[in-house]
Amino acid sequence: MSQLTYLFTSAPHSSSSGREGVDALLAASAYSEDISVIFMGDGVYQLLLGQQADSILCKDYAPMLKLFELYDIEQVYVCQTSLTERGLTQADLIIDAERSSYEQIRDVLQQAGKILTF
Repeated sequence: MSQLTYLFTSAPHSSSSGREGVDALLAASAYSEDISVIFMGDGVYQLLLGQQADSILCKDYAPMLKLFELYDIEQVYVCQTSLTERGLTQADLIIDAERSSYEQIRDVLQQAGKILTF
């Protein structure tokens, strides 16, 4: 299987795409070891600590992001510019993702065999 890149660009709980993306990502990790994950734009909100999804009757899937390490998903990037624009820091995130510039993210995307956007 070719290199897969999962690109999260939408806010959590605005639709089911974030949850479905995480489910697909964890499932694909059983078949491929070459997986990258990128959070940029409003997708950085997927990583926020303390989400209270139950208050809007949604499943809180943010704790599933902590499974990345267990599933050997090690190439996890978050756009530094997106964090800064939203007033967020690494301390606000549920996982430790590599802060990357647009240029670094562009390079990861250019190397991707397939890009799945959520």
